[in-house]
Amino acid sequence: MRMHRKFARMALAALAALAAGLAGAQFPDHPVTMVVPFPPGGVADTVARPVAEAMSRELKQPVVIENKAGAGGAIGMAHVAKAKPDGYTVLMSLSSYTVLPEADKVMGRTPQYQLADLRPVARFTADPTVLAVRAESPWKTYAEFVAAARAAPGKLTFGSSGNYGTMHMPMAMLELQQGVKLTHVPYTGAGPAIVGLLGGQVDAIATGPATIVQHVKAGKVRVLAHWGEARLASLPDVPTLKELGVPIDYAQWSGLFVPAGTPEPVVVRLREAAKAAANDERVRQVMTTAGSPILYLDAPEFQRYVDADAAKMAEIVKKVGKLE
Repeated sequence: MRMHRKFARMALAALAALAAGLAGAQFPDHPVTMVVPFPPGGVADTVARPVAEAMSRELKQPVVIENKAGAGGAIGMAHVAKAKPDGYTVLMSLSSYTVLPEADKVMGRTPQYQLADLRPVARFTADPTVLAVRAESPWKTYAEFVAAARAAPGKLTFGSSGNYGTMHMPMAMLELQQGVKLTHVPYTGAGPAIVGLLGGQVDAIATGPATIVQHVKAGKVRVLAHWGEARLASLPDVPTLKELGVPIDYAQWSGLFVPAGTPEPVVVRLREAAKAAANDERVRQVMTTAGSPILYLDAPEFQRYVDADAAKMAEIVKKVGKLE
């Protein structure tokens, strides 16, 4: 009897492996949905659209963008985390992915998803956020902006994509390091926050270069500094904060994820399509023009990158603490 059970288990395992292999060979046989957990106009959306188009060509099936915004990106991320793990629902996320579960803990809430619920497939970009103000603002330099913040605690405002998001955390780090108080105005995404800046509802934002370079070129926005390690090709005259004696850095990365438990052959196929998209000349041209060049990492390297980022950001979230 035990021998029969052993053979039965082996047969089931063999069938499962065969089914997974067949799934990979046939994948995809209908359109793939790429969830962007923010509204149109932000970094994730800017990256997702050319990448989805290139992946569609590689997969021979449409990759359809679905913007599912809210809760600083957590709604869209949780949606994919809970989706059927078959490769047909994927996530184009930003670095807030590593922050939001820890933020929920700090706020005393049950996290909407856990990092283990999603599996990294590929990183596409990793840009430092830039500190942007309107061109007609009185602050010509970072020093002038900080001096104004010190002179009137809480008077200057900044917009973000939501609490603990990729536009909030760099400004929170700045406040902590510089000992200044700014008033945070959360929006539903980078797009609305940029509209808020341009419309005069907020004084400043920290955002990815891809979302702001066009407004700099149009003379509507001035960039005072950025959170990177070296000057940016798209904004060569803008100093890093470290150049200015402020020892903080922050990268707003974008990457592709699938639900944990997605069959390995399907993940391999998506990795191949993601790599093809990262190397696609049209994708590279669009992203370079936007000020956010492709900095591709395949799944193993991206997993290590995500793990390191999560550890770093968990400590920062604890320092920021509970938001009222």
